[in-house]
Amino acid sequence: MEKGSFQVEVIRKQFPAIHQQVYGKQLVYLDNAATTQKPQAVINRLTDYYTNENCNIHRGVHYLSQQATSAFEEARNTTAKFINAAHSHEVIFTKGTTESVNLVAASLGKLLMKMGDKVLITGMEHHSNLVPWQQLCKAHQGELLVARLTDSGETDLNHFAELLRQSPKIVAVTHISNALGSINPVREMISMAHQQNIPVLVDGAQSVAHMKIDVQELDCDFFVFSGHKIYAPMGVGVLYGKSEWLEQMPPWQFGGEMVDQVSFAETTFNQLPFKFEAGTPDVGAVLGLATALDFLSEFDIQTIAKHEQKLVENTINELKQIDGMRLIGTSAKRAGVVSFVVEGIHPYDIGTLVDKMGIALRTGHHCAQPVMTRYEVPGTVRASFAMYNTAEEVDHFVATLNKAINMLR
Repeated sequence: MEKGSFQVEVIRKQFPAIHQQVYGKQLVYLDNAATTQKPQAVINRLTDYYTNENCNIHRGVHYLSQQATSAFEEARNTTAKFINAAHSHEVIFTKGTTESVNLVAASLGKLLMKMGDKVLITGMEHHSNLVPWQQLCKAHQGELLVARLTDSGETDLNHFAELLRQSPKIVAVTHISNALGSINPVREMISMAHQQNIPVLVDGAQSVAHMKIDVQELDCDFFVFSGHKIYAPMGVGVLYGKSEWLEQMPPWQFGGEMVDQVSFAETTFNQLPFKFEAGTPDVGAVLGLATALDFLSEFDIQTIAKHEQKLVENTINELKQIDGMRLIGTSAKRAGVVSFVVEGIHPYDIGTLVDKMGIALRTGHHCAQPVMTRYEVPGTVRASFAMYNTAEEVDHFVATLNKAINMLR
């Protein structure tokens, strides 16, 4: 297929899970912000690894170990190229976004934080990019600074700038809110922080599948994401870090692979990236991640983004016609996610009823409880989109939603 062409029906054929029926109804899968379905190529790669290559890496001279090691390190090269890292050793494989953030919080925190120091985040963070920094601040009797949200669900950049003047040691911001769909102007925020020599971590869990990521152009110090949100297996994620930071940061886990020389008296640590990859990794998942990135690279990411944006716009326009509808997050710059509540109806009731009609949505606080508190709702109904979703699915979803609302009123 020529890169740049986009035929959604052709793409859909490559994702077996979306063709099943649930409760006797054709599945409409709109829970992609939680996890995406996997193309057959990724499924096949996992099967092939465990069938033909299964072996531990970096530790054996025999054939299978050499083959697995070579494939694993080539996956690192693939990942570095996908996000345009300057060096492949700036790519650290983790279990996911959560572990990546915790790694940076623990290691960079140990390097930079002193008693009374501060960390700056935004009011739209997922718990995974909130709780680690909160606990880091507590451990140092410091303060977690939170840039407030506007009524439309955007970060108030004036307030962000005010908080920067308090000289936080670290800034950690989400690229796209999983609860609101809002896109943070991270390039501008990074530039603002760098004017004060403050390092910035970007949580790209929701952005990496929806827009082109160039970590050198962003100039972020760290960028983290999970494989399972970009058509790859669960249990694998990525921490990108600039070499100058990773070289300074101490290891955060200890054990095999991350060591150079060990005696009972002293241990020296391995070079990058191995210093941060203690223990046996999920090799199959890493190879599946590389396959997913290769799969996605067959298409023009901007074309995918336009397709998904059209689905978001169509959904919003149709939802606005429903009595009692309240959209949560109305930023003009948004991607992938539509969250809403309906007056007088609990989100869980809507989610449960439409599920029986074949629609897979997410309801609740979406691991972003402070966001729900900000907008004074117990939770929301969230529809989230991927490259394989269609306009027909949007129409079917809204018609089903209307039916469910009428039954619940």
